Amino acid sequence: MSPTEGAATFTAGGDAYDAYMGRYAVPLAPLFADVAGVTPGQRALDVGCGTGALTGELVRRLGAYRVTGCDPSPLLEACRARHPGVDLRAGTAEDLPYDDGSLDLAVAQLVLHFVTDAPRALSEMRRVVAPDGRVAACVWDSTGGMRMLTAFSDAVREVDGQVPERLRRWPCGHSGELSQLLTDAGLEDVAETELQVGSRYDSFDELWSTLTLGTGPAGAHLATLSRDAQRALRTAYLAQVGSPSGAFTLGAVARAAVGTVTGH
Repeated sequence: MSPTEGAATFTAGGDAYDAYMGRYAVPLAPLFADVAGVTPGQRALDVGCGTGALTGELVRRLGAYRVTGCDPSPLLEACRARHPGVDLRAGTAEDLPYDDGSLDLAVAQLVLHFVTDAPRALSEMRRVVAPDGRVAACVWDSTGGMRMLTAFSDAVREVDGQVPERLRRWPCGHSGELSQLLTDAGLEDVAETELQVGSRYDSFDELWSTLTLGTGPAGAHLATLSRDAQRALRTAYLAQVGSPSGAFTLGAVARAAVGTVTGH
């Protein structure tokens, strides 16, 4: 798997990502920033910044000139358009384009699920942060906490009898896994917690439409199916989310961990 393979399903554009996942990522950002300990005066890096859900929160707290971000996907262009004052660079989490100890904080929101080498990515985040700075990451819970994705996978299993690897691969989302990764990367005083957000949909049609945009592993999978297979999956997915007849909300649980850099 190439270093940018995790970005391969995020080519549909910023608006598509926002409709599909940004509606969860935006409310998650301030909660995650609190866990990471974002405070005025810091120089912060948003690893895998995507369309800029977390970037915007960092800018609000620190100012654009103290924020930088990197991403290997085309979503970086959407982030550039939304945050023109931020230093944004093309790059992967496993090979960050920053000098050793040049930052005070490195954060990765909903990124480690998609990197090729999570331990290396966290080691890189630690490398670019100065002593006494912090590294933080959050990912969706892998035990069913991200209802929109879990229900989709369950519907795929119901229709096809199995779930493709790209819909099952949600690494480091079990309790303790993320904090262990940070500890193994050499971070100290590591703490892990859960963050809860949700998204309201006006109808099931709205939810389904976000998947037909072709972004993320779920959207990419849907795009490979025939029309008959898509109809069957839609019926199963409707049942998995409770067959709502009007507006409804799906909850999501993220696991977040933060640790301190004590030296290099």
